[in-house]
Amino acid sequence: MIDLLDGARWRLARTDAGSVLDPGDLPADLDWIDAEVPGTVASALGASLSAVNPDDHDWWFVADVSTADHRRVRVTFGGIATRAQIWIDGNHRRTVTSMFVPEIVDVTECGPTVRIALHVESLAAQLKSRRPRGRWRSSLIAAQGLRHERTTMLGRAPVYGPLPIAVGPWRPVSMTPIPDVRRSELSTAVSGTDGIVVLRAELGSPGVARILIDDNMSSVHTVELGTVAHIDSTLTLPDVELWWPHTHGRPRTYRVALEIDGTVHRMGVVGFRTVELDRTAGGAQLVVNGADVFCRGGTWTPLNPVRLWSSEADLRAALEQFRSAGLNMVRVVGTLVYEQPEFWSLCAELGIMVWQDLMFGTVDPPTDETFTTSVTRELDAFADTVSANPALMVVSGGSETQQQPTMLGLAAEDQRMAMLDSVVPDFLADRLPAVAYVTSSPSSVQGELHTHVGDGIAHYFGVGGYLRPLSDIRTAGVRFAAECLAFAVPPERSSVERFFGSAAVAGHHPEWKAAVPRDRGSSWDFEDVRDHYVRNIFGVDPHLIRRDDAELYLDYGRAATVEAFTEAFGHWRRASSGCAGALVLTLRDTVPGAGWGIVDTAGVPKAPFYALARASAPMALLLSDNGLDGYSVELVNDGPARTGTVRVVLHASRGSHEFEQSVKVGTNSSVALTVDSIVGTFTDVNHAYRFGARTYSAVTAAFLDDSGVELTRTTVLVGPQTRQNTVGLSAEVTETGSGTWELTVRSEWPAQYVCVDIDDFQVSDSWFHLAPNEPRTLTLVGSGAGAPRGHVRALNSVERASVAPKVVSGNS
Repeated sequence: MIDLLDGARWRLARTDAGSVLDPGDLPADLDWIDAEVPGTVASALGASLSAVNPDDHDWWFVADVSTADHRRVRVTFGGIATRAQIWIDGNHRRTVTSMFVPEIVDVTECGPTVRIALHVESLAAQLKSRRPRGRWRSSLIAAQGLRHERTTMLGRAPVYGPLPIAVGPWRPVSMTPIPDVRRSELSTAVSGTDGIVVLRAELGSPGVARILIDDNMSSVHTVELGTVAHIDSTLTLPDVELWWPHTHGRPRTYRVALEIDGTVHRMGVVGFRTVELDRTAGGAQLVVNGADVFCRGGTWTPLNPVRLWSSEADLRAALEQFRSAGLNMVRVVGTLVYEQPEFWSLCAELGIMVWQDLMFGTVDPPTDETFTTSVTRELDAFADTVSANPALMVVSGGSETQQQPTMLGLAAEDQRMAMLDSVVPDFLADRLPAVAYVTSSPSSVQGELHTHVGDGIAHYFGVGGYLRPLSDIRTAGVRFAAECLAFAVPPERSSVERFFGSAAVAGHHPEWKAAVPRDRGSSWDFEDVRDHYVRNIFGVDPHLIRRDDAELYLDYGRAATVEAFTEAFGHWRRASSGCAGALVLTLRDTVPGAGWGIVDTAGVPKAPFYALARASAPMALLLSDNGLDGYSVELVNDGPARTGTVRVVLHASRGSHEFEQSVKVGTNSSVALTVDSIVGTFTDVNHAYRFGARTYSAVTAAFLDDSGVELTRTTVLVGPQTRQNTVGLSAEVTETGSGTWELTVRSEWPAQYVCVDIDDFQVSDSWFHLAPNEPRTLTLVGSGAGAPRGHVRALNSVERASVAPKVVSGNS
């Protein structure tokens, strides 16, 4: 459908709070600038924002639009942050009180042009009014009056970094001829082997209608409705193909359209799946289509946290990157924003499950009718976007909404919230019955405090902010971590140089420290946390290393986070752990620097990204040091049953020894073995008994299918490693196609945390251990036409290996 606002010029001006209430009274001498919509004041002001707090002022967004002879138009405002007045042709049409509720205005007597004026009011002025206090104070934000406002905490909670406050039309504004389909609702369900589609629609006038369902290639189902003005149809698709998360099967989707008098109106993409969150025995096991799914991924942050809008291409690239790493779930956090429709359609297409928090944080939600009505409209808008989308798995009542009063010592009865106990679940039962609901993240199941990580949904930062040893991962008994493993993760070398010039800023430079996460009011930050683990894992003083070699200091920090991620996901993904999923905090940084993300703001993976990818692959081998019981090997398989061979290679100073055992691993199952059982004799591979010097320096486990093709492998190094002049690293690169190369890396001695460092190329793996004389072949994909040039380094080696294409000289 034509959008008359497509390409329109929007202008932005600032006025003092409350000084101008009508667009007709705007002073002639205002300074106007061009603004991009969707966008915010911050995205329009750019560098000049530093002198302005958007909350302190009123802002006017104005556009003049040609109606192209259309006299009846619909103006849709996808979302305006936060309190605003909508004026059209000098007439006041709507008051906005929530940034999460779209507004629709029909204009039925248009002239040749229409002037749209958005008056966004100062939220700081609004917060000065006295309103009822909550039962507790939020530790996340300073302005406690925000509990009454339906707005994001981005820019208002320092934990997310130095981001500007969101003010303005952050979602698209469109102007179209009033459509034939005034309102529609689409939902799906599964009954036995059948898929059920329910379509309800209100037409502008009676028309000849039919429903079309297809799968991008062919028609699946067509229903003739005749001449109708209202549609309330239930369709049954027999023997429908179910939608699966990509790690477990095919994410099958179907397109639904409504044809009215020959014009096709796209209703959306749907899928069919069943979802259950099994909460028995204090657990939180997600069951999709009757199969237990181990959820792995992380919390999602807007790709552009200033404009709060991204192109579909950028969203696809980010989601495909996480999908390629074996991640199958993202969580949209309750202190940020709801995501745009393109995000949801891509998650459905790519087989990525979504855990959606409602936009509640650590505050006590008001109970008055005005606030409740606003939230209900917000929920309706969310349901309109996602009601038939198969990617939505879990809806949560918010982020830390129950944990905050628990940590402040309130009794259980004093922290009950009608919003979470009745308003939200009643709404979901009506509009989104096919999703799981939890009251908040975290939340207990069996009556424990909402801070107990072994009961229900946890936010696990025992390893991380609370400085517990890595062994705490095994003893904590986490059942499902909706957040975990928060570290100030340094970007890779090339990104540090791009963002900051060099690694010399690492540590206490103000620009570097601005990006390091810290809890509000704390005397420490997450770089202190990372340094703690460097000291405990590697036995070095990170502060002394930083004085002499800032890049090596960052490498130790990168390696420490990889160690934590490997230990955590290597345990949690085991069948015996009792854990059903873990989501890291966060997937992507919001500002350049050492943020929580496993990907930086430019989309470049950071060190723990690779560790998470190795542990998250649909088929993965997990090697674990079990002390006096030696190493255990678990082959985890999300796909169909397979048979093959587990091969274990023990690397000694005088060569290596191979051992094999045939295995069969079932569909969505795992097989647990011990290295001792595969070897068949006592070997003390991990040197737990300490009878003399270490016999082995490294252990590699691989799984080969029946045809001898290696499907997965993993390597561990035995005992602590010391930094030396060289481990005999070498690297050889060969072009295999346009922009694609193979890199083969070898070492003569054990190489600890091998990093492939090549600018402008994506590497299939990095930050891994390399056993002696056991080459690894990796894939390099370039973003340009040049050949790969760079180096490969190891944490325990001063000497590096250069990467450069071979030059072959011709015969003279």
